[in-house]
Amino acid sequence: MPTMKATVFVEKGRIELREKPIPEVGPLDALVKVTTTTICGTDVHILKGEYPVQSGLTIGHEPVGVIHRLGSAVKGYREGQRVIAGAITPSGTSNACLCGFCSQDGAGTAHGWKPLGGWRFGNTIDGCQAEYVLVPDAMANLAPVPDGLTDEQVLMCPDIMSTGFGGAESGAIRIGDSVAVFAQGPIGLCATAGAKLMGATTIIAVDRVPERLEMARRLGADHVVDFSRQDPVQAIRDLTGGRGVDVSIEALGLQATFEAALRVLRPGGTLSSLGVYSTDLRIPLDAFAAGLGDHRIITTLCPGGKERMRRLMEVIAGGRVDLKPLVTHRYRLDDIVEAYDLFSQQRDGVMKVAITP
Repeated sequence: MPTMKATVFVEKGRIELREKPIPEVGPLDALVKVTTTTICGTDVHILKGEYPVQSGLTIGHEPVGVIHRLGSAVKGYREGQRVIAGAITPSGTSNACLCGFCSQDGAGTAHGWKPLGGWRFGNTIDGCQAEYVLVPDAMANLAPVPDGLTDEQVLMCPDIMSTGFGGAESGAIRIGDSVAVFAQGPIGLCATAGAKLMGATTIIAVDRVPERLEMARRLGADHVVDFSRQDPVQAIRDLTGGRGVDVSIEALGLQATFEAALRVLRPGGTLSSLGVYSTDLRIPLDAFAAGLGDHRIITTLCPGGKERMRRLMEVIAGGRVDLKPLVTHRYRLDDIVEAYDLFSQQRDGVMKVAITP
C-alpha cells in the first residue's frame, strides 16, 4: 500500500513524523496533495495534552494543496486544481449546518447537533500536517484558489483569518465602534484586521511583544497597550474617557485576558471570545454588574466551508488585508518536530510557520 509522511500525535508532549498509508478516496471525498500547511495554537494544546485526541492521529487543520484524486460523486472540480479547505469541514446537511452553525455540525446524530462537530481535521479524522489529506464532503469544503494568489497569501484563510474575522463578526461591530483586542497572536491580529474592515474607528490592541504590537498597528490598530508596562484595563478606560469599549475580543484563552476583556466593556457591550480555554472560567461579580449590565458574551469556533473560504480569499485578492507577513518562519515537513519546538516555545519572534513537503 502506498505510504506518505504524516505528523502523528503519540502522547502528551510527543509528536512524531511517521509513514502512514495514503488515504483511500470515498465517493464524496477528495484526496489533496498538501503543498503548504502550518501549525496552530490548538495543535500546541494537543501536544501539551490540554485537548485530547487519539494517539496515532495525524494532526493539523490548515491545508493548501492540489486535488490529487476525486471521489466518484464529486462534481465541479478537477484533478490538479489548487484548493484550500477550511479547518472546519461541515457536511452541509445536518440541522446545525442548515441553521447556520456549521462548526457545530452533528451529521449522523439524531438531532443534527454536536459541539465542535465541524472540526474534524486533526481532531476526529486525520489532519493535514502530512503529504496528503483526505477532505470529507468535498463539494461543501473545497474552495479553488484564485489565479495569482500564492500559497502563503491564502495560508491564513482556513483557520486564523476565519477565526479572527469571526470574532469581529460575532461582536457585531458597527461603523464608529471602539474595540479592544486582547492578545495579538495570529488570531488576535486577524481580529484586529477584521475590526478595521467592519468599520471600527477606535481599535486598541493589547499584548507585550513589540513585534506583535507593531504588526497590530500595520493591520489597523489605532492604539497599542503593552500590558507588561501598564494595566490594560485602566489604559483602555483612559483611552475611552472612562466609557469603556463597545466590543472587546479575547483571543488567548486565559482567565486574566477574559476578565480584562469583560472589565473594559461599556454597559451593553459585547465580549467576543475566541480563546481555547483549558481550565474553568470565573466571572467577577463587579465586572459582570451582578448580571444586570446588559452585557453580551458570545463564543466563536472558526467558521468553515467553501463559501467562507471563497469570501476570505476575495478579501486577500482585493487587497483589503495582507496577512502574508504573519509567516515569519519556514520549515520542511521533515523538520516539523523542530518547527513545533520553535512555535510552542514562541522563540525568535515567531508568528506563523509555513510547512512545505
